[in-house]
Amino acid sequence: MLTVSMTLSIVLLMIRMKLNQSFFYLFLVWNLFLAIIPYAITTYLSTREKHSKVSFLVIFCAWLLFLPNAPYIITDLLHLRLSNQYLMWLDVILVTSFTYNGLVLFFLSLSDMEVILKSFINDKKGFYIITIIVFLTGFGIYLGRFLRYNSWELLHKPTAIFKDTFDIIFYPGLHLQAWIFTLSFGTF
Repeated sequence: MLTVSMTLSIVLLMIRMKLNQSFFYLFLVWNLFLAIIPYAITTYLSTREKHSKVSFLVIFCAWLLFLPNAPYIITDLLHLRLSNQYLMWLDVILVTSFTYNGLVLFFLSLSDMEVILKSFINDKKGFYIITIIVFLTGFGIYLGRFLRYNSWELLHKPTAIFKDTFDIIFYPGLHLQAWIFTLSFGTF
């Protein structure tokens, strides 16, 4: 069903591109691809019998790095303000369909990771870790939408990302939007 839903989103995008003669929302395909990565990682982990703690930790960090990309698509609703009034209905359906797929991928991946974590830790610790991950995801979305960082930039711009992150953590009064967004999105 997820494959059918993602295919429908892409078909809607092609219809929109034909009707509007515009490639504007083509970035949604890239965002959907990025949303698939954490799900692919947990699917891979779920199919393996044994995980060494070190290899699991490395894969877990990669998963955590890409996880915010899945629900990030919700923030693409902001682009609706640029829509043509005549076909705004199509843009709403289009962006919402990509958003839906991103959220489904997020929750499936998160659920899979919760099960995988249970092979390493007890249920109570797993619950706390998943809760923290949800709020870290909200913060990751903030970094992507407002500070315009991408997941892979942690590898080639780590200093800038860590500086901005530490500023937000240690000077919360100066970064109220970051805290409100992170807490709101994590709660959502």
